[in-house]
Amino acid sequence: MAHQDIHLRENPPENSSSRVKKPPRPERIPVPFFYAPSDDGTDENILILLHGLGDTHIPFSKLGRQLKLPQTAVLAVRAPDQVPFLYEESYAWFPSFDDLGELIEQPNPTPALQLMDRIFTHLTDDCEWPVNRIHLFGFAQGGTVAAELGIKMRGDALGSIVTISGPLLSYPTLSTLSPTPLLVAYRPSAVPPNALAAFKKGFQRVVEHKMGAQGGMPASKVEWEPIMRFWSEMLGRRRAEGLYEVMSGMSAI
Repeated sequence: MAHQDIHLRENPPENSSSRVKKPPRPERIPVPFFYAPSDDGTDENILILLHGLGDTHIPFSKLGRQLKLPQTAVLAVRAPDQVPFLYEESYAWFPSFDDLGELIEQPNPTPALQLMDRIFTHLTDDCEWPVNRIHLFGFAQGGTVAAELGIKMRGDALGSIVTISGPLLSYPTLSTLSPTPLLVAYRPSAVPPNALAAFKKGFQRVVEHKMGAQGGMPASKVEWEPIMRFWSEMLGRRRAEGLYEVMSGMSAI
């Protein structure tokens, strides 16, 4: 005759990062920003939102909260350069206009990438975010910055990048492609003809999402659905802490 022994074994933690992360500090990020921890109390991912040319971070802070992505904090960052000749609040990620107010045809994104380097250093060193839990979402010029950063940091795999009609400024010729998963959502009129080919020269995995001809940001459930599906595959998940696994065994009497 035998009886069954029941043992409880605590599940090991999935990773060593803390469940609740330290908020970013204004003295470490040299531009205005908005930060909100995850609504569900578990900061497993952080989504950095980068606005387009001529905008501010405020609309994107609202967007980040409305998305309500599970276990995901949001950080909306304002671009550093004020657009010249305009009175309202409007900013650019890198110098975009010449002295006559004309758009620069081949702008240099280096200042924006240096700013993002500082932000990443603060998030990883001080706030304890793993690089592979940092996700980027950028619109137009903000999407360009996100994608260029993914190539610059190709030695690391970020969580993911979503660029909305934000093409690369460069045409990569890399021996090692960026391992960061990339979703390119675009309206054909907003990106150059070789934009998709350039992305595929820079990233190992590129997911394409062609939107309607009119508009800017995704504006309907149909246009948002592929982006939300992409995030559902890319966002990390943390199991509840303190879960126990039931182990059973047979012992003879």
